[in-house]
Amino acid sequence: MRDKIEEVLEKTRPGLRADGGDVELVDVTDDGVVRLRLTGACHGCPMSKMTLHNWIEREIKSAVPEIQRVEEVQ
Repeated sequence: MRDKIEEVLEKTRPGLRADGGDVELVDVTDDGVVRLRLTGACHGCPMSKMTLHNWIEREIKSAVPEIQRVEEVQ
């Protein structure tokens, strides 16, 4: 499952990097929670919550249906 999530993140990274940011996979729990850390310009950006949930979470859940939710960690 972790490998599938990394594949999805690799597809989102060019868009994040274009704006000076990136994303790091921190953890995947047994109950389907993905924990991500936004870095660079994405860390603390006012739009980061929307980016995380409306784009990255949607892409992850589409590719890995067993994922329940995505959380940001600092």
